[in-house]
Amino acid sequence: METLDLAYVGRGIHEELVAYIADQEGYFQDEGVHVALRDGGAWDIERLRRGATIGLGRSMLSRLTDGIPWTGLSVSTHRPLFWFLARGPLESLQDLKGSRLAVHAPGTAPGCFARIVLRRNGIDPDNDLECQYRSPGDYGMHLRRLRAGEIDAALVGSTMAPEQVAEQEGWRVLAWVGDHFQIPTVGVMVDPTYVPLDSPALHAVVRANRRALRTIHERPDTVVGHVRSFMGRHTDEEIRAHLDRFVTPYFTRDGQVDLEIGDAAIAAVAHELGVPASFRAADVYRTDLVPVGHDA
Repeated sequence: METLDLAYVGRGIHEELVAYIADQEGYFQDEGVHVALRDGGAWDIERLRRGATIGLGRSMLSRLTDGIPWTGLSVSTHRPLFWFLARGPLESLQDLKGSRLAVHAPGTAPGCFARIVLRRNGIDPDNDLECQYRSPGDYGMHLRRLRAGEIDAALVGSTMAPEQVAEQEGWRVLAWVGDHFQIPTVGVMVDPTYVPLDSPALHAVVRANRRALRTIHERPDTVVGHVRSFMGRHTDEEIRAHLDRFVTPYFTRDGQVDLEIGDAAIAAVAHELGVPASFRAADVYRTDLVPVGHDA
């Protein structure tokens, strides 16, 4: 049986859901590949590049800054699952001026995306905010600090349904990052220096991912059951509402990329990082390498 390490670099359904469904539903096994799902959030980029990664955003930043030839064979969604959550009286992103914001560091993918969204809404993240940089996690500490009034707002990820949390706490979701900035953000990506693009194990993982993506669209009750493992604080009705709003309409069915979105995103990220946009989306996202229609 072929084997492959597959690393997620952020906790929550944004990165983990598709691979989790493929694993739990036996799709990897059906494809004859043994996949070791690994938490690569704390790995340096040199370790990460020796297997496949789900985190297309982090890999894009690395390709721009380090020149590593990351290549994506599958794209799960173009809309990052991160939200700005705030205590009253903040009601919009523009109201964040002068506030204390818990957010990922500028050199991380979600931190970079957040800065792009803030700038597009008239906020200078370096001068208009007191940014408190936090590492990715389950965001429980963000909620605790919001309750205590130690921060005014936080960027949170997909370990929770933020609209439900906001309703329960009397807070407000100021914005969904995916409404303001699109980028091929999760899927299957490799550095062909270490994982050949014609690797049978890699192609098997892509086919299994496609089956999992179809499952998201065709078997919603099954998906709710899987998401329950990630969002134990929420009811099935809340999970279903969250999926209907943020996941099912925007996750692809076949892992294919929108190259126009990719080109715009590369330009935006490069500008935010202050580096040249030295390649195009077609150079990075090779979702044509595994023929569509040959999946089990």
